[in-house]
Amino acid sequence: MHHEELASLAQQLRVDAVRASAAAGSGHPTSSMSAAELGAVLLAHHLRYDFDRPEHPANDRFVLSKGHATPLLYAMYRAAGAIGDDELAAYRTLDSRLEGHPTPRLPWVDVATGSLGQGLPVGVGMALAGKRLDRLPYRVYVLSGDSEMAEGSVWEAVEHAAYNHLDNLTLIVDVNRLGQRGPTRHEHDLGAYARRLHAFGWHVVEADGHDVEAVDRAYAEARSTVRQPTAILAATRKGRGVAAVEDLEGFHGKPLKDAEAAVAELGGPRSGHVSVQRPPDVAAPRPARGAAVELPRYDIGDAVATRTAYGHALEALGSARGDVVALDAEVSDSTRTEFFAKAHPDRYFECYIAEQQLVAAAVGMQTRGYVPYASTFAAFLTRAHDFIRMAAVSRAGINLIGSHAGVAIGQDGPSQMALEDLAMLRAVHGSTVLYPCDANQTAKLVAAMADLPGIRYLRTSRGDLPVIYGPDEEFPVGGSKILRGGGDDDRVTLVAAGVTVHEAVEAADLLAEHGIPVRVVDLYSVKPVDTTALEAAAAATGCLVTVEDHHPEGGLGDAVAEAFADGRPTPRLVRLGVRNMPGSASPEEQLHAAGIDAESIAAAVKLMVEEGVTTP
Repeated sequence: MHHEELASLAQQLRVDAVRASAAAGSGHPTSSMSAAELGAVLLAHHLRYDFDRPEHPANDRFVLSKGHATPLLYAMYRAAGAIGDDELAAYRTLDSRLEGHPTPRLPWVDVATGSLGQGLPVGVGMALAGKRLDRLPYRVYVLSGDSEMAEGSVWEAVEHAAYNHLDNLTLIVDVNRLGQRGPTRHEHDLGAYARRLHAFGWHVVEADGHDVEAVDRAYAEARSTVRQPTAILAATRKGRGVAAVEDLEGFHGKPLKDAEAAVAELGGPRSGHVSVQRPPDVAAPRPARGAAVELPRYDIGDAVATRTAYGHALEALGSARGDVVALDAEVSDSTRTEFFAKAHPDRYFECYIAEQQLVAAAVGMQTRGYVPYASTFAAFLTRAHDFIRMAAVSRAGINLIGSHAGVAIGQDGPSQMALEDLAMLRAVHGSTVLYPCDANQTAKLVAAMADLPGIRYLRTSRGDLPVIYGPDEEFPVGGSKILRGGGDDDRVTLVAAGVTVHEAVEAADLLAEHGIPVRVVDLYSVKPVDTTALEAAAAATGCLVTVEDHHPEGGLGDAVAEAFADGRPTPRLVRLGVRNMPGSASPEEQLHAAGIDAESIAAAVKLMVEEGVTTP
């Protein structure tokens, strides 16, 4: 396209942004109008994308980090012929694919955005996949707003991209000066952004974002830059082209009051079509998969930490499947991801202590068909919860592993203890939450996670635990195991997971010496739970005691309680969990102080028996 045609296309994108928002009665047209030239020049001259084949392995990737600017994105899709005018007019309506913020309901959208500061970190994951996994020449373009440059996650991504020399990544910053409530921190001071990006090792291009020739040159310069990611800092004006809103406060997130007049001021409706460049024909990478996984095998009675079993199982899984990748946040010697790193260094990604980037990179890689396992201390996953939440909105499939969970870690104290992680991950839409108690169980669940949908979480423990299951035992997701009792004379059911399974078994043996038979259920699948087994236990004993190395809110106890929330008879429920604020002490002292060791469990059951609240 000639530059005059590019300018006309930009106006078309503006008009469509105004029209779509007016039809919906909501939206962010002014945020879209500022970036119209940025979108038009990218679409017409630089993006290589086959809209008929969104799965094409060499397609460039475009991430709209300023996800509220969907009127621009959908106007670009209309110009490319991917959607029609009727669909554009259905923007933000029930059952429309054109949601207020983009989601993968549209085949050309890889990830959901709208929670600001996430587009660039996810784009880094995509770019890493292009460089080190796919080894294909596609580029990753991320369109960001200037307001979100205040997010810490952006700077995690900025540093990670420069460190990894991601010259296939281009960040386009729409510096339109205005945020939601007023001016941004640096307004139109492009130098303020440039100095920061230069300091991190980026190549920076400053441009007038409304000059299509300047924007075209900036994209070309980004494509020719090697060994550095490029940031295009584009000075723009919010609401560009309509005098009633241009560069004025108070119009964020609002349709224009007189859309008809605005469209006329912009030159009227247009129906221009862009023939987007197709990517080169390349062979898709075919990671080896399908070989039998030879998981590690442990003998009953061995003492093995579940984090160690995780590391060896992941290493074995990586040997059988070339689509499995591992990421860690600089604690791989503790999480035991180091075993995978040594065996498969080409598929291991060190994210350093940047948990938001860790999860975002996993999300980016799974868009390219890989199966990521991302690990760190369970307590530090809380930092990345918004990324996990948005990963679910993205329909992403990722595996998260949180080690060093609960008070059982001992002397390190509460800053290192995950006591909220089960609640956090259970609350994520469509998630799976697993908490194994021994090495063989861990290995089987690590392998099963690879083929599950959605967000999968595995909680591992720091200390050595006795192996209580044989290596041929099966552990279906959604299942459980009965380790003690199971007969009609059981007085109480102890429901435990992970570390507390061993405490519950010991408590059952202590109680048996006092003539109090109890059932012990290993509820290794915390979500989904084994409702059938819990119902049977409730019918037999009338009392369930949950024991968890976690705060009482949202964890194992709540998972069990929810199994009886549909109207079926509810048993007496007693919850033993961590109600104190731990300090530094040995693991044994910590469990006892929290009231979740074998002695405390047995004492609680004895008290209930004496009070006559259990089945006689």
